[in-house]
Amino acid sequence: MTNNIIRIIRESIAVKEAICNDEALVQTIQQVANVITGSLQQNHKILFCGNGGSAADAQHLAAEFSGRFYKDRTPLYAEALHCNTSYMTAVGNDYGYDQVYARILRGIGQKGDVLVGISTSGNSTNILEAYKVAKEKGMIIVSMTGFSGGKMRENSDYLLNMPSSDTPRIQESHITVGHIICEIVENNLFP
Repeated sequence: MTNNIIRIIRESIAVKEAICNDEALVQTIQQVANVITGSLQQNHKILFCGNGGSAADAQHLAAEFSGRFYKDRTPLYAEALHCNTSYMTAVGNDYGYDQVYARILRGIGQKGDVLVGISTSGNSTNILEAYKVAKEKGMIIVSMTGFSGGKMRENSDYLLNMPSSDTPRIQESHITVGHIICEIVENNLFP
């Protein structure tokens, strides 16, 4: 049993090592942090969406921006789009679950806002539908996915595709990369 625990931890470490060795991915992480910094400096929003564990990650990362990360500082406008269950169930019922994120973006999305879609497969239909609205509105699209990037790859301005096809390892890396971006943005805005 303990060998299994050690194996899982080593697999997680291996994915993070692969991120460190992927110069293009590291550069994209920096670019995303800069884009989010610039968007927030211009009073825009950072909006997150995901499903299941990726929805939990979206909510976690939004809280790091809107609450605090390392520093006591001004809250930043970041929101996970799934948190209103009455909205989610009404729109899911009336329009279909594939429209839950697209519909809310029609109401609140603005040019210059950043939409972060989180999906281990990169193929979540409701996120892809949201990307269509985000493009119409001139929003910046960041995708956090697994290695292939799925269909989100071609619909993103910035792709953060973790070098793994194993869902738990991808999700662990999404949080690591999300925390790195939060720290960079916080230091950029509150030196």
